[in-house]
Amino acid sequence: MDSNIYQILLEYINIVFLLFTGLLFIFFTLMGYLSARNSIHYRHKNSFGDISRIMGSPLAPSITIIAPAYNEGLTIVENIRSLLSLQYVNYEVMVVNDGSKDDTLQKMIDAYNLVRAERKTDPDLKCKPIRGVYKSTLSSFSKLTVIDKENGGKSDALNAGIFLSESKYVGCIDVDCLLMPDALLHVVKSFSQRSKKRVIAVGGVIRIANSCKITGGTLEAIRLPKNWLARFQLLEYTRSFLLGRMAWGRIDSLLIISGAFGFFDREIALSVGGYDTETVGEDMEIVFRMRRYMHERKLPYTIEYMPDPLCWTEVPEDLGIFINQRDRWARGNLETLYRHKDMFFNPKFGRLGMLSYPYWFFYEWLAPLLEFLGFFCVLLFIYLGILNTEFFIAITAMVYGFAIMFSFYAVLWEVWSYNQYTRTRDILLLLLCAIIEPISFHPLVVWSAVRGNYKKLFKIKSGWGSQVRKGFAKA
Repeated sequence: MDSNIYQILLEYINIVFLLFTGLLFIFFTLMGYLSARNSIHYRHKNSFGDISRIMGSPLAPSITIIAPAYNEGLTIVENIRSLLSLQYVNYEVMVVNDGSKDDTLQKMIDAYNLVRAERKTDPDLKCKPIRGVYKSTLSSFSKLTVIDKENGGKSDALNAGIFLSESKYVGCIDVDCLLMPDALLHVVKSFSQRSKKRVIAVGGVIRIANSCKITGGTLEAIRLPKNWLARFQLLEYTRSFLLGRMAWGRIDSLLIISGAFGFFDREIALSVGGYDTETVGEDMEIVFRMRRYMHERKLPYTIEYMPDPLCWTEVPEDLGIFINQRDRWARGNLETLYRHKDMFFNPKFGRLGMLSYPYWFFYEWLAPLLEFLGFFCVLLFIYLGILNTEFFIAITAMVYGFAIMFSFYAVLWEVWSYNQYTRTRDILLLLLCAIIEPISFHPLVVWSAVRGNYKKLFKIKSGWGSQVRKGFAKA
């Protein structure tokens, strides 16, 4: 009798795994198709029209680029120089020094001839106290504003910038990011090209700058990262941004805009209270609230997503820093999903409630936990002698093969669309990364997610963790 029960139970487990795997294959195949359709549509839509005309137009909307800085003395001067060289007429660069303990503020003062400016600030602003506002005495740096405030974290620093800005749009970026000179032209075009729906946010692809040659804030040569951990992240970013988020953008169901490159309608961002300072997943959480705000008021809106290589950033090359980063992302996911749990399969929120939220719940949050649990289940089944070895090997090989094919597709789609890595050797190295990623890099991602969820569920206090910058390569 016991043997029959085991057999029936195992058959059910096999069927569930087979159905789940089949659904994943269908879902990711559909994602690849939708992302391709969206990329082709975007390229066709932007193949005509001269965006440079926006730059000199007196009607160009105002934009404030907000860049929080905490202990960024190593690269702050060069990063600001890059932001000040963008091709746009009506923008402000607002660097928020979030109580840095190093020489970040002093380096900015020395490099850009900053002096305290008479600018009234509301003492009741929902951010940590502001210690001073600085402007340059040189007209060539008139676009630069530096806010010095007490430390409150990235979200608090971004809120200070949003509250003090007077522009129509605000761009929230990481200060170490390198924006392409025409980035704001593309952003403004994305905000302006809709007539029936209000564009409340614009996001884009994040590219990996590790090992690239950058001089004077200008990207001179694109190189594949020398560090293997950075290479795996490049592959992951290509797959996630160029395929995943492009697909969600195609059906207007995108729920996250990267904190490294996100632009918002300031009016709507203020209406929802800015960033939530109680979560470490602030970039995802604010998009949830902005979408809810528009949905609940039945206002027509959309979020635009651009695949252009407009933003380049440095990713962790140290394993400990990388795990801390992914640990933080997992905690942010769980916090945001819990706060907006009423959206789960709620038809009131349309595709967001019926499709986007369930995807984030089952795939982005639950899947790593199931993978981790599944590993121990396999060991247990082996110990009990009840593992269906043939089925296990077959389904593992099938999943492994599909994962490789999907990564190959992402790499080849990148080559076809923007072709940032032109050397054959670089493409072959990325394809090699795709082959070994499932058994080397992916387990690290799963472990980081499990650790982050464990910390959050058992209320183990953990903040952002240290982020050590190496600085961009200059030669």
